[in-house]
Amino acid sequence: MTIEERKDLITRVDSALDEVRPHLAIDGGNIEVLNVSDDKIVEIKWLGACNGCSMTAMTMKAGVEQTLKNRLPQITGVVAVN
Repeated sequence: MTIEERKDLITRVDSALDEVRPHLAIDGGNIEVLNVSDDKIVEIKWLGACNGCSMTAMTMKAGVEQTLKNRLPQITGVVAVN
């Protein structure tokens, strides 16, 4: 993946996450896209109340990963770095 392709994909991932952000904001949280790897795994960082929350694993699978895979089928997974 070229640098431009990566930047474009990160922008599209970030835009897709706008669908999830209002739900996170209700509880004082947010999410930041850090990178998309060559094998299309999105690296995110939990922000605010989401950082350290016991529900992030469920939110990751049921909210974040599902939303991204529905909007961007080339995404193979999502991992949190914090």
